[in-house]
Amino acid sequence: MSLQRSVPISPRCSLSESLHGVGGARRRWASCRSQSSLFAYSARPSPIVLKTDSTIDPSEPKNLDASSSASRSGPYSATCHPSGTAGVMGASSTSSLRFLEKFVCWSTTDGEEAPPFIICNDPLVKKELLSSGHKLTSDSSIALGKLRQKRLFLEQSGACCIIMPCQFLHAWHDEISQGCSVPFLHIGDCVAKELKAANLKPVEYGSNVRVGVLATNDTLTTKCYLDKLESQGFEVLCPDKASMEHTVLPSVDAFKKGDMEGARNLLRVSLQVLLVRAVNMVILASDDLVGILPDDDPLLKKCIDPLDALVREAIVCARIPRP
Repeated sequence: MSLQRSVPISPRCSLSESLHGVGGARRRWASCRSQSSLFAYSARPSPIVLKTDSTIDPSEPKNLDASSSASRSGPYSATCHPSGTAGVMGASSTSSLRFLEKFVCWSTTDGEEAPPFIICNDPLVKKELLSSGHKLTSDSSIALGKLRQKRLFLEQSGACCIIMPCQFLHAWHDEISQGCSVPFLHIGDCVAKELKAANLKPVEYGSNVRVGVLATNDTLTTKCYLDKLESQGFEVLCPDKASMEHTVLPSVDAFKKGDMEGARNLLRVSLQVLLVRAVNMVILASDDLVGILPDDDPLLKKCIDPLDALVREAIVCARIPRP
């Protein structure tokens, strides 16, 4: 079933503005449980990069380059279904709702109706994959089979592209997308594409542009971002084992326990460790890390919520003219 919903229009901002929308998602999502609206938290665009020669309104992603696809299936115009419907596969209610709110909000800023979408969300699949420990077991094979069935359902329902807001699932993107007849967007491709278009300058003279990746899962970092960014000429830096054990993971644990001060202090240390190594930007490659820092924290100006790039690419794909 295709669902559409109107939400308040977010303010316009350009790629040269600070990244405001990274923080606060989980805090606002917690507050929205006591309100009537499903979409109570902010959907403000958080631009991926800092400086470009021209400005781009993230709420108007149709202005972005649509000539290349983030899918293994080829150009959008050759494979998209005439309906322009986005197919959304989820394994996390939080990431799915964050994606849908931004998708609807940003695509309606110019007065147009939001593209139609179909969503299929199953959190049990994520639990099955987590239990497999990222190894190809009978449990993971069954879970991946379920995800391929959900993808096929979305294709047969008229989806012009497939999107997985849950970053965790992108560790199995190749397995899930195999045989897909429409573009299957990869969040790593979307982020790498926008960073490449930004023409970032190295922080240190004589070095390459460095991008930090802060994740709670090493497999996701490797499969989802490392190869994608390195193929575009970026040097990728990740926290070492000690940082993961003493700052990154404890920050998430503190956040889940309600210790906001402890969570914020630990996350700030994690970010500073990467930034002192001349990192241009840091990708918050986990929903658990989005929302820990307050919206006005200056460190967020150096952070990327990768979901934003995925939303922009999805709207581009859905709005490609079709016969």
